[in-house]
Amino acid sequence: MKKVITYGTFDLLHVGHINILRRAKELGDYLIVGISTDEFNKIKRKEAHYSFEHRKFILEAIRYVDKVIPEYAWEQKVTDIKTYGVDTFVMGDDWKGKFDDLKKHCDVIYLPRTEGISTSLIKENIKKQ
Repeated sequence: MKKVITYGTFDLLHVGHINILRRAKELGDYLIVGISTDEFNKIKRKEAHYSFEHRKFILEAIRYVDKVIPEYAWEQKVTDIKTYGVDTFVMGDDWKGKFDDLKKHCDVIYLPRTEGISTSLIKENIKKQ
């Protein structure tokens, strides 16, 4: 079984998130999604609209996702790759090159983002209303 892992905040779920999850799942048989905990978001100086528990619940309902795990720190990725026997690490191409150090543990693939949509854009539009 080929296992794939990706990470993110996955706040204000939108078509771009679904596209990344669908394309990540197409790269293997089992998709693990690491989502930032509320505490980790604070460290990143990022504020999610929905709590970790709500974001996890939403992701678990998506057919492309097989397992959801909490992301507590940047450094846990190698441990997760080893713990879950991951073959492929996937991130959006806006992170291109930033996780190349993981190539010694698994394949690393950067997928193109869906144009015209992002959580930041949605949040900006909400503030304007």
